[in-house]
Amino acid sequence: MGAFARHSWRWLRIPFWVALGLGLGFVLPYTLILNKRVQDRFNDLVFAVPTRVYARPLTLAPGVPMSPSALELELTFAGYSHDGAGKVPGTWTRNGSRYVISSRGYAGPDGGELPKRIRVTLGLGQVESLAEAGSGEAIKLAHLDPARIATVYGAQQEERRIVRLADVPPLLVTGLQAVEDRDFKHHIGLDFSAILRAAFANLRAGHTVQGGSTLTQQLVRNLFLDRSQNLVRKFNEALLSLLIEAHYSKDRILEAYINEVFLGQQGNQAVHGFAAGAEFYFGRRLEDLRPQEIALLVGMVKGPSYYDPRRYPKRALSRRNLVLKEFFDTGLLDAGQVNAAQAAPLDIAPNAQLPHNRFPAFMQLVRAQITNDFDDDMLRKGNLSIFTTLDPAAQLYAEQAITTAIKNMGKRGDKVQAAGVVTDTDTGSVLAVVGSKTPGDPGFNRALDARRPIGSLVKPFVYLVALTDPAQWTLGTPLDDSPIMLRQPNGKTWMPQNDDNQSHGFVPMVDALAHSWNLATIHLGLAVGVQRVKAFLESFGFTDINPSPSMLIGAVDMSPFQVAQLYEYLAADGHALPLLAVRGVVDGTGHTVKRYEVEGGKGEYQEAVRLVTWAMQQVAEYGTAHSLGDSSLAWLNAAGKTGTSNDMRDSWFAGFTADRLAVFWMGRDDNKPTGLFGATGGLRAWQDLFRHLPTRPLPAQPGEGLEMAWIDPTNGKPTQPECEGARQFPVVAGSLPADTEGCFWQRVGDFFGSDGSTPAPAASTLQ
Repeated sequence: MGAFARHSWRWLRIPFWVALGLGLGFVLPYTLILNKRVQDRFNDLVFAVPTRVYARPLTLAPGVPMSPSALELELTFAGYSHDGAGKVPGTWTRNGSRYVISSRGYAGPDGGELPKRIRVTLGLGQVESLAEAGSGEAIKLAHLDPARIATVYGAQQEERRIVRLADVPPLLVTGLQAVEDRDFKHHIGLDFSAILRAAFANLRAGHTVQGGSTLTQQLVRNLFLDRSQNLVRKFNEALLSLLIEAHYSKDRILEAYINEVFLGQQGNQAVHGFAAGAEFYFGRRLEDLRPQEIALLVGMVKGPSYYDPRRYPKRALSRRNLVLKEFFDTGLLDAGQVNAAQAAPLDIAPNAQLPHNRFPAFMQLVRAQITNDFDDDMLRKGNLSIFTTLDPAAQLYAEQAITTAIKNMGKRGDKVQAAGVVTDTDTGSVLAVVGSKTPGDPGFNRALDARRPIGSLVKPFVYLVALTDPAQWTLGTPLDDSPIMLRQPNGKTWMPQNDDNQSHGFVPMVDALAHSWNLATIHLGLAVGVQRVKAFLESFGFTDINPSPSMLIGAVDMSPFQVAQLYEYLAADGHALPLLAVRGVVDGTGHTVKRYEVEGGKGEYQEAVRLVTWAMQQVAEYGTAHSLGDSSLAWLNAAGKTGTSNDMRDSWFAGFTADRLAVFWMGRDDNKPTGLFGATGGLRAWQDLFRHLPTRPLPAQPGEGLEMAWIDPTNGKPTQPECEGARQFPVVAGSLPADTEGCFWQRVGDFFGSDGSTPAPAASTLQ
């Protein structure tokens, strides 16, 4: 070693050993710690995907009930844009009663459907025809992709849609590199030439005009670091970038960036990744974006808040066009493509948004029904898709119906709360759940958790139990509506009254139900047996059914959801269908991991159910819900029942058409009287719902297995139509004796006349 070297070493040896010690004692362990963190975080990325929750796909087929307002509501809620052409997936246009819709396609537990462009023609409240928009060829059936209604998050309120690099539009992949990091394929995580260029440009301008960070460095900031500007953070950023580049391929890094980049904010919900950005700003999938839309998203990487196209459209437009010029300069687009793209408007979908938990009452039911199969941790991280039965139009119309009904009450409605449940009568699918008069209220869910006295809603089931014995009971059987006094187990006397505080003598069974007369129902229930009625209600899985006679007129506490379960049995023609809110769950690879299905089975007591259904149609025709039969909804031939609890504390209405059942409750949380009958509360909401909800009417004629018969309502026996007071009722076919009593004494009176004279015999009396 020369003299100079020895002299230099004398001065440098201490710093050298300090640096070596620092490196071995701190930098190396620190690097190893960061290296472990990098690997854990990257390996975790694929699993940190929240569960997405979808509504049901919209079924379109000739004859399906549909109105223009309902169809447009469905399209809007699913994020479709009305662009006047309907050529790009996720868009639609309208010409009179004809719609052209470009669907986006979807994959679900029942398979799914490819994107297609369809022509839908509406008429007479239903889909009149369905055809391919291009060829005009008729289509029997089509489905629109379901709207996303919620996301099950973890602690971080981040929204992302994971996409594979192979599924990303090539222009986005190359355009992102052209604008943000042209040397991405060649650097080691740090681009020293870019850093020097940026430093020179910033020095010349006197302020920051250009950045020198690579895509890898930007990814590091998203995944690991905060936004502070200090030497420690910059050191960490550089070291983490080098480690990522050492462990992962360029494609893996680019894929992670595309899924992680921050692109905006919806309330407290962060928008991460280009796929989520495509949905948030354009209401479409990433692969369906046009060049100008890709350019806008790429341009927003520089500053999502500054270039927010909704708040600052001029800035966003200028930035987008600058990016399009970069696409041209790097040969990604030709002059014609760039000119067309720059001339296009921003076309930000006005209603596009990331799905949030808009329907908390329905989501509570979803969670309750899948809790045995999926725990919270799996839902937060499992990259699952839950396909539910929610009908967006039914849900929004039900919310609107409650809002309108309470608003029309004036000040009386200030303290009134409400809840509702809507189902598909054919399948038992829950289409809507409203847990509060305030839409979207995540608080107490009255639809599922508020158990209130159901009042006269129980009466159809008292009559049903009786009608299962058609030899003894028919809708024409006279019931005693006289006062009754019963001693209770506590020694007190129970003396119930009718709502009008009158008794009506002997009345036909159907009239007793139509007018909801308590006394007649109690006499019937006692004759049938209180225990039989109780056992029937308990067969639906309900517990704590009141065993006393007061149960016969509504001293039974149930939630609106439980009432819907009970009435679904009637609406489904005697099939005990469990109410389901979930159709199936699909994992991140598209594999169905769980399917929820209902087995119909054979119906029971169907003739009795059909008799009760016909009787409930009379409730709407001339009974306590006659305002329904007197309204523009008379064509529905709906079957329903009002319910009012003691002191008018609870107002109920349950009713169904051929394919839809809805139950509404109104009351006060403090259980004070509302001043509402079933007909002035729950029924009003029901009517408002069905003024908007597409549906099919119930047949006016009695169902299969029944026949119309003339009955003398004074004794319930078959008679002839010409006899005084004779009324026609449906009965179980073949259940009545073939012989009729006739009206002999009426004829005798007619023969002798009121003054004792003998009139000339009529031909009919001589036969």
